Amino acid sequence: MALQITDATLDEVLATDKLVVIDFWAEWCGPCKMVGPIIDQLSEEYKDRVVVGKIDVDNNDEATSKYGIRNIPTVLFIKNGEVVDKLVGAGAKNLFTEKIEKNL
Repeated sequence: MALQITDATLDEVLATDKLVVIDFWAEWCGPCKMVGPIIDQLSEEYKDRVVVGKIDVDNNDEATSKYGIRNIPTVLFIKNGEVVDKLVGAGAKNLFTEKIEKNL
C-alpha cells in the first residue's frame, strides 16, 4: 500500500534522497480510482528504491496549493525536493514505470 501523506507529513516524506512519487487524488474522482491500484502496486515493486504515496486533495490544501494541483489524478515525481516529472490523468501502469525508471 502506498504511504498516506498529509500536509503535516509532506516535508518529512520529502526529506529523503530517494525518488518520491505522490498521487494527488480524491475519493469522488473516477479516474483516481483507476490510478490508485497502480500506485499501490508501484509502492510494492519499488519499495526499496522509491517512496510512493498518496495525498487526498480534499483534506490537504497546503500540499495541493504548493504544487498547483488543478486536475486529478496528478502524479508528481520529486527528487531532492524538486518536481522532475509529472503525469496528469489516468494512464497505463507502464507510463508510471517509465517515469520512475527515467528518474531513478
